[in-house]
Amino acid sequence: MSFLLTGGSVLRAGASELDRNCDVLVEGDRIKEVGPGLSSPSATRIDLAGRTLMAGLVDAHVHVTAASVNIGENAAEPSSLVALRAARLMNAMLMRGFTTVRDVGGADHGLKRAVELGLIDGPRLVISGKALGQTGGHTDFRPRSDNRGTFDDRLGALGRIADGVDAVRRAAREEIRAGADLIKIMANGGVASPNDPIHALGYSRDEIRAAVEEAENAGTYVSAHLYTDRAIRRAVACGVHSLEHCNLIQAETARLAAEAGCIACPTLVAYEGLAMEGEALGLGAESIAKIETVRRGGMESLAIMREAGLPMAYGSDLLGGLQKYQSLEFTIRARVLPAAEILASAGPIAARLCRLEGAIGTLEAGAYADLIVVDGNPLAEIGILDGQGERIPGIMKGGCFYKKAFP
Repeated sequence: MSFLLTGGSVLRAGASELDRNCDVLVEGDRIKEVGPGLSSPSATRIDLAGRTLMAGLVDAHVHVTAASVNIGENAAEPSSLVALRAARLMNAMLMRGFTTVRDVGGADHGLKRAVELGLIDGPRLVISGKALGQTGGHTDFRPRSDNRGTFDDRLGALGRIADGVDAVRRAAREEIRAGADLIKIMANGGVASPNDPIHALGYSRDEIRAAVEEAENAGTYVSAHLYTDRAIRRAVACGVHSLEHCNLIQAETARLAAEAGCIACPTLVAYEGLAMEGEALGLGAESIAKIETVRRGGMESLAIMREAGLPMAYGSDLLGGLQKYQSLEFTIRARVLPAAEILASAGPIAARLCRLEGAIGTLEAGAYADLIVVDGNPLAEIGILDGQGERIPGIMKGGCFYKKAFP
């Protein structure tokens, strides 16, 4: 199929204003041409009627298998049930305009294949497989009195425990063998796990370096769960590339990370959602007590990282019933950052973390035809991307319309 999309405004990646004289020609699963006055006798003509056409959104921090806020309970669910719930969660993400997501803990190669084969209507999946963590760390969701296994082999488990350099190497190699596009480690305490305070460091330096070396050997990189300045600085020194959360980062560390070529992925909406509904949805008391520690520093971290020149990708990191707030991250960041920069975070910057730069998150010839049609101008009113896609009447992925609610 081929389509000629015309009659609207086009928002190019990184642009600070709309191009009001531009058409987009789609052939097959790719964008064939972008420019004024295009024509194609064989293409189906789509009149956008003044709407805005932009690249499909990219969320660089999701957990599509997390159908419950209580991650321990989620891990214990049958994998078949988790997969069916994941399909529904992914479809909802696509209907919000996210045509690619990077799952950093949980999704496996089977879910990725299911999307590619058309068995699931969902975003493209870039996956880390299971996140790696230490005993008592952010992948260990057992209460202190529970010495049973951790369900590492279940689809609902977002991570697996690997203690010691050799075990980390083996776990990284196993995840890569199983289809992981990157390696995720837990290098700091976390909110959703019961036994690790936020300030706790996860993994020794040697263990982090082992994961980094194995990822580099495979031609990829390490993403690390991080909150505190100390943990972030240590991870950067050990070669970690993708810095998740970063709520408590300080200026000097942000500059060091920028100089090292790192990319941060703030996920401020996760703490807003947990603060609003976490307890009602089953988050434990130990986790509830941790939320404010990271929530308070989140807004300040955006300004610190921007000043340091540290690129920031879009991330949501929501669990269970909170995933409905995925697009609220746009509005939260708009309290500090310009709309054009926020949109770039869900476009070319997130595409870099997905290792799909130039293929997603952009409206350029040769890129995948992942497009959304928006009622209004996101540069002037970024909140139109919020909600469940109510103001996104058109969603195309790979040249196929998954939503077309206009003539």
